[in-house]
Amino acid sequence: MKPEYFLEASFAIQIHAAAAFVALGLGIAMWLRPKGTRGHKLVGRGFVVVMLLTAISALFIREINNGSFSWIHIFVPITFLGAWQAITRIRRKNVKGHISAVRGMFFGALIIPGIFSFMPGRTLWMVFFS
Repeated sequence: MKPEYFLEASFAIQIHAAAAFVALGLGIAMWLRPKGTRGHKLVGRGFVVVMLLTAISALFIREINNGSFSWIHIFVPITFLGAWQAITRIRRKNVKGHISAVRGMFFGALIIPGIFSFMPGRTLWMVFFS
């Protein structure tokens, strides 16, 4: 493991990765906690906030595609949509829709792109496998 690759990465990558790892921890805690409790709501709000921070910081990461957005940036609008759906659906008491939106955001905007972040040549690949 070589943490210097992370420390030498751009500030956007550092913020993005840190927020993503916090979101992962909060997401797991959110799924394990009893639903509808004050603690679940607090963890869920934190999850949405750090997911939005992860998405916003991704907009500033453009090293892979010569300064342009790459295919992985498709997860940014997916995150925005998932956050909006999760919030509006629970406010409308649509629990099934809320669960679906949060599940989609957790797996579709955190886990799947997280797996892609370990592709050879990317920062997390370099930190853990170089």
